[in-house]
Amino acid sequence: MKSSFPGIKTANIITLGCSKNLVDSEVMMRQLKAAGIETLHDSNSPADVVIINTCGFINDAKEESVDTILQWAGERKRDKIRKLYVMGCLSQRYKEDLVREMPEVDGFFGVNDLNAILSALNAPLRNELLDERVITTPAHYAYLKISEGCDRKCSFCAIPQIRGKNISKPVDQLVSEARFLAGSGVKELILIAQDLTYYGIDLNGKRQLAGLLEVLSGVDGIDWIRLHYAFPAGFPLRVLDIMRDNPKICRYLDIPLQHISNRILKSMKRGLDGQGTRNLIRTIRQRVPGIAIRSSFIVGYPGETNEEFNELKRFISENEFERLGVFTYSHEENTPAFRLKDDVRPAVKARRAEQIMLLQQDISAKRNAALIGNEIKVIVDRKENGYWSGRSEFDSPEVDNEVVIDDPDGKLYPGLIASVKITGADLYDLKAIAI
Repeated sequence: MKSSFPGIKTANIITLGCSKNLVDSEVMMRQLKAAGIETLHDSNSPADVVIINTCGFINDAKEESVDTILQWAGERKRDKIRKLYVMGCLSQRYKEDLVREMPEVDGFFGVNDLNAILSALNAPLRNELLDERVITTPAHYAYLKISEGCDRKCSFCAIPQIRGKNISKPVDQLVSEARFLAGSGVKELILIAQDLTYYGIDLNGKRQLAGLLEVLSGVDGIDWIRLHYAFPAGFPLRVLDIMRDNPKICRYLDIPLQHISNRILKSMKRGLDGQGTRNLIRTIRQRVPGIAIRSSFIVGYPGETNEEFNELKRFISENEFERLGVFTYSHEENTPAFRLKDDVRPAVKARRAEQIMLLQQDISAKRNAALIGNEIKVIVDRKENGYWSGRSEFDSPEVDNEVVIDDPDGKLYPGLIASVKITGADLYDLKAIAI
């Protein structure tokens, strides 16, 4: 099929930010492909149109998005590309400012403006293809976005004002997407949302994540299902039983806790105090033996004292999270926390973040050393320098540990779920030999 936009033959999609943005880009690429436009992703190759899918969540992400727009605006000004469009969170949040300051950009679009972007290219929206995507990840894993938006009121977060209220995708649509992905060679589904555990409340008033997992695990070809971004308050405990009993559900949970101080959690409007958080982590570990918990924390929240920070460090030391990330507090306009004084100095925020990661480094090294001599299952991702890199069920791509595998018999290939024996360990990654 020829492109319906005269002279436009190629489009380069630049994706910034989170995996939810990546899914949006992949859906758009499928639509453009159907319109006869060849699509590239994060490419430096020449293209007629560049579409930048931006992030506008915290300061660092906003700066990266602005820098990327300016880079491509220079290309547009020099007529190296014919059209430049900007979409996503930054564009949704700051459209008026961007239009005024970046006249080289041909159009700014929000997070839900797929039809408008396609219209700008004279490409019709094909509803029958909305369950299909151009997969930009390695072919054996893909993200499955089960809902859009968020109903939470966390004081530090701008996502609800950017993405709107929670809208859950119907189960049958998600099953259709999962079948398409499985038919494309995907073995591992990574479920994502602003809040996985809220899934279904807007559909029938009940949390439906557990039932969704049961249905998705019945899709032929899908071997692993991984859960990202579970909110702690109101966590549906039945999910834990399914994770324990269903071999397709990875014993892995990404559950951002953000802090442990009662005062800070209350100010953050997290809906769960410190003791409730401790109880939840204890329950998760009891009901799913051997689970890997990934969490993330914010340091430098307004008014965070040394005592509160030390309480957070003790909490992390006591619970020894398998995977952990830390963010320095970002003072975001139009959030409830913006009314507070951002009184923790940047240098103190950075120092506290470094202390948390040094603490986690020791925890990770100890846990890895304990695995030497064990046999585990890994999904094989890629080959580099003569060795394969893979991940256990306890590791998500891009953010978690890897297993570097020696394959003397040449049996491994991308997407294979294989048994390996751990032969060595460093701070974060493991070394293994294929069995």
